[in-house]
Amino acid sequence: MPRDFPRNPITAARAVLTAEAAGLIALEKTMADTHGLGAAFARAIDLIARLDGRVVVTGIGKSGHIGRKIQATLSSTGTPAIFVHPVEASHGDLGMLSAGDAILALSNSGESSELADIVAHSRRYGLPLFAITACRTSALAKAADVVLLTPSMPEACPMGLAPTTSSIMQLALGDALAVSLMEQRGFTAGEFGVFHPGGRLGVKLRTVRDLMRTGESVPTVPLSATLRDVIVEITRKALGCVAVLDADGTLAGIVTDGDLRAALDRDLARTCAYEVMNREPLTIGADVLGAEALRVMNDRPKPITSLFVLDTERHVIGVVHVHDLLRAGVA
Repeated sequence: MPRDFPRNPITAARAVLTAEAAGLIALEKTMADTHGLGAAFARAIDLIARLDGRVVVTGIGKSGHIGRKIQATLSSTGTPAIFVHPVEASHGDLGMLSAGDAILALSNSGESSELADIVAHSRRYGLPLFAITACRTSALAKAADVVLLTPSMPEACPMGLAPTTSSIMQLALGDALAVSLMEQRGFTAGEFGVFHPGGRLGVKLRTVRDLMRTGESVPTVPLSATLRDVIVEITRKALGCVAVLDADGTLAGIVTDGDLRAALDRDLARTCAYEVMNREPLTIGADVLGAEALRVMNDRPKPITSLFVLDTERHVIGVVHVHDLLRAGVA
């Protein structure tokens, strides 16, 4: 081992980060080559976006671990994907592959013997084969329909042996595939939320539909209701406002506690809701993220506490209160 080892831990850590960052910079520059990696990447995106089946990710060793992460990212962002271990594939798991699938095989050297059977299977049954490798002349690259060639860069390992820089480039290329496919499909935050219902991310992606109050919990009165009726409904529902509905159930306006206070000098039994209501209240759609609803409430000179939820025909289908959003943890 060279005399300058072991190094100071911070020095060693910075050297690793520098080497891996250099690998990512080289990968980005290679992607800009529209006749090299860039062209292959664009072709891969086009073919995967048109698949009827799944992306079957495979790899051995460190490439296998990276492959599992790529498969997970693809699956959670709208591209159906599974991981098949190449050794298990040789012992029956090839039966998991079906017509319409494509194979994404990872091998830095491109010479991993464990991949031979799954590669041969792709050729035998005409399944598209995409390779992420650093060797253009490798057996894997020669067999593949599309080669995503990563640049040859020094590993961050001081002996230049342990997969480090090469693994980071594979991982980044997998992320680039997943994100590009998301954009091709127009994958939305709402769809993302369907695949991520748990944890803080799931909370952030909950929509107004998930959080709003519905049915008898929604304070409503007809246009003909008196202010006395409005007071009763606001008191019963305890949201500080009431929706005033036309005969067909569409929203005509809202009356708030503040509107009532301003009308206290009127005859409460004879003054109708439509005389004091706000005819252009803020409302929101059911498929908007809860976090966006909270922003709408707060992004006012005087923050509001409730939003009525309308469908496309302006029917009131619910109401969401700031406390509902805060209890859900969307803030």
